[in-house]
Amino acid sequence: MKKVLFVASVVKKHIMVFHLPYLEWFKKMGYEVHVCANNDYENKEECQVPFCDEFHEIPFERFPLKRKNILAYKKLKILIDENKYDVIHCHTPIGGMLGRLAAKNSRKIGTKVIYTAHGFHFFKGASLKHWLLYYPVEKWLSKYTDVLITINQEDYDTATDKGFKSHSLVLVNGVGINLNKFQPQTEPKKMALRKQYGYDSDDFILMYAGELSYRKHQDLLIDVAGKLKDKIPNIKILLAGSGDLEEQYRKQIQKLGVQNHVRLLGFRKDIDNLMNLADIAVSASRQEGLPVNVMEAMATGLPLVVTDCRGNRDLVINNENGFVVGINDIENFSISIKKLYDSKDLMKQFRNQSLKKIEMYKIDKIMIEMTNIYIGDKAKRNFHNEN
Repeated sequence: MKKVLFVASVVKKHIMVFHLPYLEWFKKMGYEVHVCANNDYENKEECQVPFCDEFHEIPFERFPLKRKNILAYKKLKILIDENKYDVIHCHTPIGGMLGRLAAKNSRKIGTKVIYTAHGFHFFKGASLKHWLLYYPVEKWLSKYTDVLITINQEDYDTATDKGFKSHSLVLVNGVGINLNKFQPQTEPKKMALRKQYGYDSDDFILMYAGELSYRKHQDLLIDVAGKLKDKIPNIKILLAGSGDLEEQYRKQIQKLGVQNHVRLLGFRKDIDNLMNLADIAVSASRQEGLPVNVMEAMATGLPLVVTDCRGNRDLVINNENGFVVGINDIENFSISIKKLYDSKDLMKQFRNQSLKKIEMYKIDKIMIEMTNIYIGDKAKRNFHNEN
């Protein structure tokens, strides 16, 4: 039986969120499916990965220079040497780095080594530290990569312009969005969900799903609530996600007196329902790959206000299906939300454009592209051609 290994830093917040359709595809194709990642569940027993024959817990650390990553590499190397996988698909910066290092000798016996960059940590506007730390490593490891998959235009252009040595470089429109789960919002469903979740029918609800972190930048939205609470008294900003900055954000909410306008919802599994009861979706991110939360909002038909970062601007065209504003521009973010609040026609225009645009990101189309990468003619031509 053929074997495939998926490698990522964490299982709950990455494998379970992004890759279950691909594990299922390999299972249906007759592969023995293995996953290796850090078990980031608070209750370790909750880690049950669907379509996975064997889960290997490996203590990856998110920062590359941590000592635990040496142990993680050794464990991963033994795992790969023992199992002789046919395909190894690496994800996340640390999973991609250690996975490709551990797999580089396996390529000589026919293993296909694939790496999806979910957003390079070096990008336009990134710190010098990130460029010095991540760029040389990614460029060096590219020569041990049969297929390097990028999910936004900036990363694809960077890998091309900087001469990355992967045998094949492709641009794929993200991990795909399930349009059966995320469907266009209807007024009856919206009102029914609001009643179920305890929101008023006339609340103006903004939705943002993401880890509570510096990268996701929720403090911008809390400041926006402070500016808009008098102009839009019924505004509610729903922040779904957990993270290290939760306590900091709670203090900021208290300080600005926006307890009635900003709700920290914690980690949620009902994002589809939360999208369906919202009026608009927002993203305050400083850095993205190709954000799934924005795609989910588009599939729901929500107008968008997002920051001008890589990934966001791939999905949202300013004045077409939403507004794109500066990463720290509280004033224009607030103005953009008020424009939508004041204009049902503009909201309808943005909604219709989002529903058209999301078609190119649906899971069915992405799965066809990934099938070609995994087993198609393009993959066969490019795998194992030594530099």
